[in-house]
Amino acid sequence: MARTLPVTTDRRPTACAVTGLTAGILLAVLWSAGLVDGLGVDTADGLLGRDSLKDDIPGTGAGALFAFVVGLAGTFTACNVAAFGAIAPMAGTADTRSGRLAAALRPLGRVTAAAVAVAALYGGICAAIGPNIPQLSQSTGSGGIPPRALQALITFTVIGLVMAWLGLSALGLTPDPLTHRTRLLLIGALIGGFVIGRPYPLFRKAFAYAADTHNALYGALLFALIALGNVVVVALLFLLLALTGHGRIPRWLHAAPGRAATFSGTALLLFGTFTVVYWGIRLPARYDYWWFPTMPWNAA
Repeated sequence: MARTLPVTTDRRPTACAVTGLTAGILLAVLWSAGLVDGLGVDTADGLLGRDSLKDDIPGTGAGALFAFVVGLAGTFTACNVAAFGAIAPMAGTADTRSGRLAAALRPLGRVTAAAVAVAALYGGICAAIGPNIPQLSQSTGSGGIPPRALQALITFTVIGLVMAWLGLSALGLTPDPLTHRTRLLLIGALIGGFVIGRPYPLFRKAFAYAADTHNALYGALLFALIALGNVVVVALLFLLLALTGHGRIPRWLHAAPGRAATFSGTALLLFGTFTVVYWGIRLPARYDYWWFPTMPWNAA
């Protein structure tokens, strides 16, 4: 007989919040951007069959493919890994495989639609403006932080704070005025908002290509494809958890009052904290604004 997972109704929200905060801080300290970004570039090289950073994008169709691959290759970068915090809030339960599929596709569709809408809007605006925007600037900046880094700092700090607030709300530690549907749309919008600050080299190449066209519709398409690429792995993992093992994990999450909210809140708080610390504290430390611990693998 298969073992059943224990059932508990004790949420211990404060302990969960401390766990999420601590894990998020540790992840930000230990994170190796060079390793993860390098793996992303290698993945893009393999999928495209060429040097993704150095080779030119030969045309509009290739640009669309490049945009999707960039989103997919950047799944585990520091500017996208927080998307995994969306898995727990989407969790549902049903008795049949078709019911579990429907229960999984509804929240997944809302998160994806919001992410694509925000990314497409930003891409359309940026393509219409052209390459003279801060995110593509090569300037070092008067305060020592380049404009593109400053934009990343502001964007991801705000996104991280909102994710952390969502986590605390799910744990019942702050007021939660949102419905479940609104919360999913907000999480999707935050994922789409990653493109507003992303300094990832492959993304900047796709961004520059879109901006050079001065075509708002094409820019919107490229950024929508990047957002889709960003959520593919998250979506597949979510569907795998929802459909395999007769939906055992989602059912376990909903077997006790408050358990799903506990997991959701802890995950959102973890990734929100990581995002705030990594971009809002660790990034300025690179420009000697203050001290932040540097691991040996990040010293170079």
